[in-house]
Amino acid sequence: MAASVYDVIVVGAGSVGTPAAMYLAEKGLKVLCLDQFASPGQGSNKAAIGGLRATHSAPAKIKLCLDSLKTFSTWKEKHGFDLEWFQGGYLFMAYRPEEEKVLKDLLVIQKKAGLNIDWYGKDDLLKIVPGMKEEGLIGGTFSPEDGSASPMLSNCAFHQRAVELGVDFRFNERVTNIMRRKGTVVGVRTDKGGYATSCVVNAAGAWARALAQAGGLDVPVNPDCHEACITEPAQRFLRPMLVDIRKTPGAANYYFHQAHTGQVISCFTPEPPMLGTDRRETSEFLPMIASRMVKLMPKLANLKVRRTWRGLYPMTPDGSPIVGQSKTLDGYVDAVGMCGQGYMLGPGVGALVSRIVTNSLNKDDGEILHELRPDREFAGTEALK
Repeated sequence: MAASVYDVIVVGAGSVGTPAAMYLAEKGLKVLCLDQFASPGQGSNKAAIGGLRATHSAPAKIKLCLDSLKTFSTWKEKHGFDLEWFQGGYLFMAYRPEEEKVLKDLLVIQKKAGLNIDWYGKDDLLKIVPGMKEEGLIGGTFSPEDGSASPMLSNCAFHQRAVELGVDFRFNERVTNIMRRKGTVVGVRTDKGGYATSCVVNAAGAWARALAQAGGLDVPVNPDCHEACITEPAQRFLRPMLVDIRKTPGAANYYFHQAHTGQVISCFTPEPPMLGTDRRETSEFLPMIASRMVKLMPKLANLKVRRTWRGLYPMTPDGSPIVGQSKTLDGYVDAVGMCGQGYMLGPGVGALVSRIVTNSLNKDDGEILHELRPDREFAGTEALK
């Protein structure tokens, strides 16, 4: 029996792979999406806390996330599926001169890239977020067009749309080999069979490196672990995502927002990083983040925490994604290393992947692809990663 033949095989049905499959199908291609888990979004997508921002320090990420925000903010109107989109904005505050300088310096890059963002003084910030700690507050940046949505509902919506467009999804199926002949992709082999194709998109998230190696390649994506928590629901009292970039023992930053359904969801970036794929939550996380959150906003002390969990951030050495075609294996495309921002980058990256595969790049794509190219030198780090 001959193997099934597809124009494109996307590996990974998560934050990047599912919208990529959807956009590829919109362009008329026959698409297969493979995932090692039982259903869409069961890798790192289900651990996301729902924040959606274009407020980055790298121009490529800003442009991709602006594209993503258009998708999230208009999805219900276009497709009738409620993603729990809430446009509350993102607020980065400064309580010390060093954070003030970082945020003000970044404004130049952010505004040049088209972001609607400005610096606000203490009094104006307190109007946006009443109840935030006043002592020592200098000011901060606020981007009102950022927001949040439900990762679960979003992935469900993208999957539903992709299926309507004819995408085949196969779950509980792990890719064991990317088959190639004379430097060109000719198919994939899985633990359940094989499929012929001339194009493979690596959107495997935290498992991207193993997939690249299955094709005789490598990609510098190594997962680290981040924990999060969610409270009981409360009446809306907080609109933006609050981000505190002050480093403290154990954490490089922390951030939290109130979801569309009323719960407060929070996360921080461990310092030093917790490398590996262990997704078991720890007892140290909640006391550490709860203390910082209550100091910043005392009213949070009245909320009960319902659950904690841990997810994986597929990290690159410089904190930026790796997107583009391989120079050594024709037909292989990377869409990996989202560094914990796959949910907000997903639709933008997915649409870009569809343009790469169909040779229909737009005027901004060249600059983005140069910045995120797989063979770049991984120097420096993204300031707001």
